[in-house]
Amino acid sequence: MVSAAQAQPSLKEAFKDAFRVGAALNRAQYEERDARGLPLIDRHFNSITPENDLKWERVHPQPGTYDFAGPDRYVAFGEKHKMFIVGHTLVWHSQTPAWVFQDAGGAPVTRQALLDRMRDHIRTVVGRYKGRIHGWDVVNEALNEDGTLRQSPWMKIIGEDYIAKAFEWAHEADPAAELYYNDYSIENEAKRNGAVALVKKLLAQGIAVKGVGIQGHDNLTWPTAAQMDASIAAFAGLGLKVHITELDISVLPNRDKQNSADVANKAAYEAGLNPYTAGLPDAVQQAQAQRYAELFAVFVKHRDAVERVTFWGVTDGDSWLNNFPIRGRTNYPLLFDRKGEAKAALDAVLRTAPR
Repeated sequence: MVSAAQAQPSLKEAFKDAFRVGAALNRAQYEERDARGLPLIDRHFNSITPENDLKWERVHPQPGTYDFAGPDRYVAFGEKHKMFIVGHTLVWHSQTPAWVFQDAGGAPVTRQALLDRMRDHIRTVVGRYKGRIHGWDVVNEALNEDGTLRQSPWMKIIGEDYIAKAFEWAHEADPAAELYYNDYSIENEAKRNGAVALVKKLLAQGIAVKGVGIQGHDNLTWPTAAQMDASIAAFAGLGLKVHITELDISVLPNRDKQNSADVANKAAYEAGLNPYTAGLPDAVQQAQAQRYAELFAVFVKHRDAVERVTFWGVTDGDSWLNNFPIRGRTNYPLLFDRKGEAKAALDAVLRTAPR
């Protein structure tokens, strides 16, 4: 018996003349233990990103100790399925162990000590997968909402040149890999302007930035098609490729109206903020489908600049948004439901494909 999802055309085939279509995978998927997700991954996607296993806390949890068991399986899975393999992420303020920024007494390390640790990490991780991981999110979320540089431990201890150093060392470790700056909410003008200024400065220094990742953690009203259009055009105007790196569309209300994917955001559970525990009403599913169609129409319009569109997860049940920013909610942000069946959004996306 053929499921509705299997009866749909393939995303990667539908958009083969426009851009790659990817998904973020969890360990159960690239270890091939997820019987529901694997057929969807094999059929629809030609690029993959690891949700967590290449973040510093997983791959380099203690000084001098690296754990490559998960990343090795991830890369092998991508090679087996002939996919474009993305590494996520080398330098980020979150999911980085406290020891990275501290000396033996718990005080902040010196600038040189932190530079040494960052260089060792990048050379070791990127070097291990040289020629196998094709693109890296080198620096992740370095900007505040107003476009200024975030005062992360990297920034406070090293200074703003930590960004350039990260790209330099990643390029040295694998000169053939594509290197990206990745951030959320850069569809908003102030933050977009900050990202443009940051990347322009790096390019002026001869840094090998090849692309910008627009995360795409969206909802039913934000960003507008015009905001997305302007953002892609701004980065394409710098001669860069654009990657939509973490796409999902939340259907749930939040207590505040901010469109932020900052993982530090947390809120208490309230039943009124979790309205669809029994299933997603058709009207909401159709609204989500329309939003996906609006955004994909912009991606297709800019297909000369957009190189990849990656969904942050495979099915609704996999999504981080079931627990962010409020734990224990039931969200429906992706193209496939918890049973692995296609939602209205899949058909809406496919209809935007170039003919």
